[in-house]
Amino acid sequence: MCVPVGTRKSCPAFRLSDRASVSQRWQTGCLNMGNLLKVLTCTDFEQGPNFFLDFENAQPTESERRVWEQVNVVLKDARGVSDDLQAYKGAGAEIREAIQNPMDESLQERAWGAVVPLVGKLKKFYEFSQRLEAALHSLLGALTCMPDSPTQHLEREQALAKQFAEILHFTLRFDELKMTNPAIQNDFSYYRRTLNRMRINNIPAEGENDVNNELANRMSLFYAEATPMLKTLSDATTKFVSDNKNLPIENTTDCLSTMASVCKVMLETPEYRSRFASEETASFCLRVMVGVIILYDYVHPVGAFAKSSKIDMKGCIKVLKEQPANSVEGLLNALRYTTKHLNDDTASKQIKTLLQ
Repeated sequence: MCVPVGTRKSCPAFRLSDRASVSQRWQTGCLNMGNLLKVLTCTDFEQGPNFFLDFENAQPTESERRVWEQVNVVLKDARGVSDDLQAYKGAGAEIREAIQNPMDESLQERAWGAVVPLVGKLKKFYEFSQRLEAALHSLLGALTCMPDSPTQHLEREQALAKQFAEILHFTLRFDELKMTNPAIQNDFSYYRRTLNRMRINNIPAEGENDVNNELANRMSLFYAEATPMLKTLSDATTKFVSDNKNLPIENTTDCLSTMASVCKVMLETPEYRSRFASEETASFCLRVMVGVIILYDYVHPVGAFAKSSKIDMKGCIKVLKEQPANSVEGLLNALRYTTKHLNDDTASKQIKTLLQ
């Protein structure tokens, strides 16, 4: 549904400066199948305007291309990282045999030989998290810069919004895979213990040049997190705000809250959801919605769960709970256990109850 320009004053949430373009879109048809479909509807929930972003087909304009191409390189590699993590089997059998037979040098060598290449993969994942952080900074810089509002950026630079969403989708997928694979921390713990023992005994350690003790310490902190990629993005978003003191914090939080609204509207509106060419897009939207909620909760002073939050948390949780339980339990747990402000006194008791 589209609201005529003449009625916009009745909607307190409507904030667009380009009235001529809105009028033109109204005249040419409200439900244009472009890359971005604008939804100008007034609801009892007074947030910003809602968008329907074409996450499946959005393409960069010339003004987006420089940042888009930089981030695209990282996103292409993200697919390989996800595939490698999903295929990660670990060296549990070799490690158990080595521990049970500490005097058998051949078993020690076998376990070490199995673990070293796996730690090389873990190093690759850790280094990718740093590249992801840099990509996020580039996107946030483009989507929040002055003088335009984040809403205007998201409307105009939809290909960058799609990339932002893809980073969040990858992040939650990575963390789900990591949490369900205890072999990762078991392998890395064995690697560190063995490396320390070799150092004490002055034994040359093949593979140490790839992951030395200093790097191993940083990787250990990364993998000790239940959701390491999400922690990386949360810290990166917080750092972006602190590094850009001339940029109002609202520019960043409004970007995140608008993205949450985008995903919620697409998921709860049958007409919009029917436009997904693939049902996987619904899963994509769910992950993105949860991801931006968590980032918002880390960056906003009082978080996503307070009554003053610009995110319709009740609506978002309702959308999650309407999905098949086995497909969203991990996302609900992410809201329960990886957010910053859920247990604050300022958090809505009703929302806490909904998440129980």
